[in-house]
Amino acid sequence: MQWWRESFRHEGTAASAPEKAVTPRLVSTPEDVTVEWLTEVLREAEAIDPESAVVSLDWEAIGTGQVGDNVRFQLTYEGTPGPGTVVCKFGASDPVSAAAGVQFATYETEVAFYRDLAATVDISRPRCYFADVVAGTPNAVVVMEDLAPAVQGDQIAGCTVAQAELAIDEAAKLHGPRWGDPTLGELRWLVRNQGGSIGQAMPLLWDAFVERYRDRLEPVTLEAGPHLGELVAAADGAPGPRTVAHCDFRLDNMLFGNGEGRPPLTVVDWQTIQLGQGTRDIAYFLGNAFDAETRRRCERELLARYHAKLVEDYGVGDFSFDQCWNEYVRFSYSSLVMAVLASLMVGRTDRGDAMFMAMANRSAQMAADLGAPEAIRAG
Repeated sequence: MQWWRESFRHEGTAASAPEKAVTPRLVSTPEDVTVEWLTEVLREAEAIDPESAVVSLDWEAIGTGQVGDNVRFQLTYEGTPGPGTVVCKFGASDPVSAAAGVQFATYETEVAFYRDLAATVDISRPRCYFADVVAGTPNAVVVMEDLAPAVQGDQIAGCTVAQAELAIDEAAKLHGPRWGDPTLGELRWLVRNQGGSIGQAMPLLWDAFVERYRDRLEPVTLEAGPHLGELVAAADGAPGPRTVAHCDFRLDNMLFGNGEGRPPLTVVDWQTIQLGQGTRDIAYFLGNAFDAETRRRCERELLARYHAKLVEDYGVGDFSFDQCWNEYVRFSYSSLVMAVLASLMVGRTDRGDAMFMAMANRSAQMAADLGAPEAIRAG
């Protein structure tokens, strides 16, 4: 997940206006992006005038994503200018990471989010100009607005309490509009309850995880491992209202604005969303966003902020703060579970290893502080 950069330049002639709107074809690598294709995409999205056209482009790879490659395209136009830059997200070029994306249907999920759900929630996310995927393959692309100069969060360094408040507010804007909505169950791609299967696989995964990272895991993390499969399966089966859950709600997937007309926080990477409990996202986020001392000081107030926004802004009823807190405790292993799964299924990098260790150790400490094993077993 290290930053990587390369450059490419493509020159072309201005594309002529089509006689009628057509769906752009799927382009799944940055090398295949042409001025004609981007012209078609931006016209179809009404991001440029029908008479305008992209006439040249430069690109550079950006970001820290492992299951997707992000590329920024700088554009020039003939006619009325459109967006100066756009970002395209492709399937991972690393074969191990691409295989993981296919196995867990992450590429189909992100495309489906923008197609079926994005317009129904209030969370700040990039405007999507085009999204397409060939199911069962890493051949995917999402073309979206470029939010630069917004700054990506740093999973390893963590964040301030003020930044966490922004994230909590955005989580409520994701969960609140579709809270308890039974029609979400009609979106078959969204219903992906994997807790039971993950729980069954966890003993083997844990052994491989420890073999790789033993010298970087803290004692509290090593103590959690032998019971993790049992606890994951039990926590995932907990009753409670479901909503649209991000399921990878962390700092690396957040862009903090600079105050120049941009939202203060925009959430990206919609590859993992599923029907679930909103408190899972909160536990996942707070379980790896802070050092333990900071988290202990602020977690209850931040959770109360989240609960109040659900109640006051979205009219969520029959969901007391005590229930919210209990769910938060039950899901306190979420970041540890993701660290185990993702670290073994994507291409390995130095930054990736450091990030997974921060997630695992902070999450395990949080669960221990909250007495999660006892709470989960007690039901």
